[in-house]
Amino acid sequence: MTNTFLAVFLGSKSSPRMKSWMELPEAERKAKERDGIAAWKAWIEKHHGAIVEIGGPLGKTKRVTERGVEDIANQMSGFSVVRAESHEAAAKLFEKHPHFTNFPGEAVEIMPVLPIPGA
Repeated sequence: MTNTFLAVFLGSKSSPRMKSWMELPEAERKAKERDGIAAWKAWIEKHHGAIVEIGGPLGKTKRVTERGVEDIANQMSGFSVVRAESHEAAAKLFEKHPHFTNFPGEAVEIMPVLPIPGA
């Protein structure tokens, strides 16, 4: 049975990796961005059969609670949705992902999308 998994890309704007990235000369950073985008496209091509939703980068976050709406910051920087035979197999799809091999991202967290109880 194939299951659906949400992958959340994480990275802190204040991490040492991000600080180093932002301190690169612009031309060098742009070249690394081009290489990273090419690597990301290659990852998508390699795993296209497992990808349900490529997803994309995430913008600023608003949190809604019973008290109302507020602007917050978190480490989520993007998402994808994949299908795999197991949680372990889904996680393995993201080993050596460009998010942290080419870009200053820190991790990808993968979690199963569970059925709605009683649905």
